[in-house]
Amino acid sequence: MLITHDTECALGMLVELLNTSPEACGQEELPDLAALREFVVRREISEVGALGPADLVAVHALRDRFRDVFAATSTRAAAELVNTLVAKAGTTPRLTDHDGHDWHMHYFAPGAALADHLAAEAGMALAFILVAGERERLRRCEAPDCARTFVDLSRNRSRRYCDSRTCGNRLHVAAYRARRRSASDVPDTVPAQQGVTAAR
Repeated sequence: MLITHDTECALGMLVELLNTSPEACGQEELPDLAALREFVVRREISEVGALGPADLVAVHALRDRFRDVFAATSTRAAAELVNTLVAKAGTTPRLTDHDGHDWHMHYFAPGAALADHLAAEAGMALAFILVAGERERLRRCEAPDCARTFVDLSRNRSRRYCDSRTCGNRLHVAAYRARRRSASDVPDTVPAQQGVTAAR
């Protein structure tokens, strides 16, 4: 699947946002404005003005709507959700080469609130995934005790875990130990030879 660098960055930002929710990690990872500002800086989200309490509430609500896209049971349902998100954000496509980056597209309106900014950028990235017929790449980690989401950008759509070094390794180690236990529980199948003396 051909995916631009900008779309990949927007999807990465979206996945990180989704995985800050209590449903994903057991506690709220964006509890206050300081955490929200850190998220903006870490993801290098441009053109963000001063943030206030209303921004935090709006980003939390947006995060829930994006989780609904990942949980959608059909492409049509996911498309309707994305259309609503993008329309409410007031998407305004424009070319920019800010901060020394090559020319690329921004989809949020100039001066947009942070939630609208994120809805436009991530919503358009999801739209490209859906248009390509790749909705199955929007996944939840298959580890039974993990609720984190990810976008599988592997060539053959083979990724199963949010992070192969944590959930993946943990599941592989558990499976290996289960196989070892199972092998050690198998009784000896060679019958003991009782009362037989070898000829000399």
